[in-house]
Amino acid sequence: MRILLDFMVKGLAACAAAFQFLTRLPVPVTLEYNDALFRRSVVFYPLVGAVMGLLLGAAGWLLQGWLPPGVTSVLLLALWVAMTGGLHLDGLMDTADGIFSYRSREKMLEIMKDSRVGAMGVIACVLVLLCKWTLLQQWLPLSWTGSLFVLPLAALWSRWYMVVAIAFWPYARQEETGHNRIGAFFRGLQAKHVILHTGLALLLTCCLVWMMGESLLSSALIIGAAALGCLAAGVSISVFISRKLGGLTGDTYGAINELLEVFLLLLLYIVIHS
Repeated sequence: MRILLDFMVKGLAACAAAFQFLTRLPVPVTLEYNDALFRRSVVFYPLVGAVMGLLLGAAGWLLQGWLPPGVTSVLLLALWVAMTGGLHLDGLMDTADGIFSYRSREKMLEIMKDSRVGAMGVIACVLVLLCKWTLLQQWLPLSWTGSLFVLPLAALWSRWYMVVAIAFWPYARQEETGHNRIGAFFRGLQAKHVILHTGLALLLTCCLVWMMGESLLSSALIIGAAALGCLAAGVSISVFISRKLGGLTGDTYGAINELLEVFLLLLLYIVIHS
């Protein structure tokens, strides 16, 4: 009984840590962060994405008909950024500044450390936000089941892939310890973490698609597109960045998440309308 209770406490702490780290949603729990807690928390990354997506979808459904699509999309985008505190956008801008400086690998990593944002970072951020705003306008005319239950898949699977990137690509800043760089806390992820977080992602996806009331064939198509499309796009982005930097960093995890959200918004919209 004590072992089960300890397992539940650790699981709840890991879940809270995932929400505290990835979002600005209120989770009033004081945690002692360490490498082990960070590694356990990745299991719940898909859940964090699903909750964020459900809040976003619900807001979009409630606002439909009250405001023009363009205005509603701006409000949804503001909510999306507010829920993350701009965490991943910051990583996107740092990554763009480094990679598109076309300097040496060491210089790129040094540029990414700089808290100041350069021209390439601003351009990347503007383009990603513009893409999201445009795609959200296309999602808004969808039925409430579409916006509420399929829209979350973009946030869910993009955060699923973050864990894959952490687990299967080397950390570019090998000389730095976890206490110096947040991204290094995740070193040492094991197969059990990836298996558990993948199982949770599939379970949440099946539940969301089932609540849509789609046919078995349509459901399988949506699930397959979300999972396989995310994996294919994510691997492509990770390979490109890793070749430039010799691995990935905390900033690149955020950049990959932002790019995959845009990709999945487009892909899932196409699948639903096909």
